[in-house]
Amino acid sequence: MNAAHTGKRQTPMTLRAKPFDATGRPHWFIRAYAALATARLSRFVSRHIAWKLDPILLRLTRGRIATTAVFPTAVLETKGARTGAHRRNAVIYFTDGTDAIIAASHAGSPTNPAWYHNLLANPDVVFGGTPMRATVITDESERQRLWPLADHVFPAYRRYREEAARSGRTIPLIRLTR
Repeated sequence: MNAAHTGKRQTPMTLRAKPFDATGRPHWFIRAYAALATARLSRFVSRHIAWKLDPILLRLTRGRIATTAVFPTAVLETKGARTGAHRRNAVIYFTDGTDAIIAASHAGSPTNPAWYHNLLANPDVVFGGTPMRATVITDESERQRLWPLADHVFPAYRRYREEAARSGRTIPLIRLTR
């Protein structure tokens, strides 16, 4: 629930993605950690455990700690497409100007994550404690510009795109605007 529903005062979290040179290779540790993220066990943990644990960790640590460790992560709050229930999911992001960009990768699975369907039905979301508007990026030239940035932040995206493509799915990129 947002602050208006709980009566608690929430301070918007500052998104911690730092500017970077997307033309170079990510640091060796980032590449190694991302390679670990593509392992079968890691993807199982991501899909079945981390998505429930990360919102709690991020809330308790004010956005500093998540199971994604070295990758910028924040909580995406959506309203259920069918139920209207409040949903929280931790997602990796990067910034493009003042906007946040997220990928509905679902670790390369054949289906989009549930939160993606929720934001399609209700594009007004809260990300990192800040109200935002979600827009799916459909312009192919914009997607081509953004994917190298995404790959630089989380190198496993490249493998996730390949796996999703084998099942006929294109991983959506979403722009979150304040």
